[in-house]
Amino acid sequence: MLRIPAALAVLGLTAVTLVACSSAPASSSASSSCERVDSDTTVLDLIETDGEFGKPSMTVQPPLYVDETVHADEKVGTGTRVTSEQQDVAFTVTVARGATGETITTETLAPQTIAKWRNNLPGFADMMMCATEGSRIVGAVPASTGMSPNQAQNLGIGDGEALAVTLDLTKVYLPAADGAPQYNDRRGMPSVVLAPGGRPGLVIPSGSAPDQRVVETLKKGDGAVVDDIAAARVHVLAVEWDSKTVTESTWEDGASRTVTSGDVFADAVQGATVGSQLMVVDPGAAADGQRATVYVVDILGIDDPAPAAATR
Repeated sequence: MLRIPAALAVLGLTAVTLVACSSAPASSSASSSCERVDSDTTVLDLIETDGEFGKPSMTVQPPLYVDETVHADEKVGTGTRVTSEQQDVAFTVTVARGATGETITTETLAPQTIAKWRNNLPGFADMMMCATEGSRIVGAVPASTGMSPNQAQNLGIGDGEALAVTLDLTKVYLPAADGAPQYNDRRGMPSVVLAPGGRPGLVIPSGSAPDQRVVETLKKGDGAVVDDIAAARVHVLAVEWDSKTVTESTWEDGASRTVTSGDVFADAVQGATVGSQLMVVDPGAAADGQRATVYVVDILGIDDPAPAAATR
């Protein structure tokens, strides 16, 4: 049977504990119909981009100054759209000094949430919001929102200066599993309940954990098949069955992670599809002091191979 909705789960089970509660705040997100609109400005005419996708370069006609971030999509990708601040993104970016046109850096950045970019370099977050994977974005940002104060000081960039930016959005990960709900009929299993943003919680029954390992597919995604677990990017919720203690929550930590060979759920992820949500109940080994644990794993995407060293 399908895992029952949260309200029915709470009413229908006499001794349950809701952990990683689904009533926790949903992730900050834009509408699923997130509208992408190019900035109405001629400033971007001063930036000419070049290079194959993933290896952007540009020529800037100085001086270039802006008071706020402006951007336009030079190429519109067809991949996953950024609709949530909690989505991980990976990109390659070239940054030049607007006052002189001098290229400062070209870097390939590891996956990180839009929210973290907004906290550190909000100009980059503004450029990517509502964009799609595979897009090349040209923009101009105030230096104060495109680099840290230490970077600006080291480069001799003063207040009021601007940066020219070409950003290739190479990867956009799902904010949560979005696959089709699946039919499961094993009795005595925990129920997964979801917050509006897709963050899971667990309702664990009062009975004993199963004495054999159980793997269920709660949602089946229609994305790529995982053939290398080390490249699979996931959100994980892990809860001890008896104590109802959360032992891991990437949702709480605010950062997804990749799967390791030591993860109890690694073999379940192997061969699964992006967008799937899995539940793995591991009975543990009492003799070794291991307790029964429930894992809820959302498969968000597959990392690209490690990039070559950045050029500066």
